[in-house]
Amino acid sequence: MSAPEVVDARGTRCPTPVIRAARASRGRPAGTVLVLLADDEAARSDVPAWCRMRGHTVVVAREEGWTRYTVVLGGAAASGPAARPAPSADTGSGSTDARST
Repeated sequence: MSAPEVVDARGTRCPTPVIRAARASRGRPAGTVLVLLADDEAARSDVPAWCRMRGHTVVVAREEGWTRYTVVLGGAAASGPAARPAPSADTGSGSTDARST
């Protein structure tokens, strides 16, 4: 097994970390591991949301001053809607339904 590709987006701001991760994932098969490094606060919600939408899984590890996102690409790496949702490492926030009845 080869080492995962590391995408260093530290020092960039939203939406650059997600854009760089998306570009790195293009054309890669399911099961490929990417490591995204980011220090943008918005990435803490943006990266897991992108993973859920694309069918990837993500493990979030906070380091001092930045965060490491280990992303395992799912079946939607190259195209199409998410095959399965990625678990979120952030369990501190509840979800709410924003729809009006």
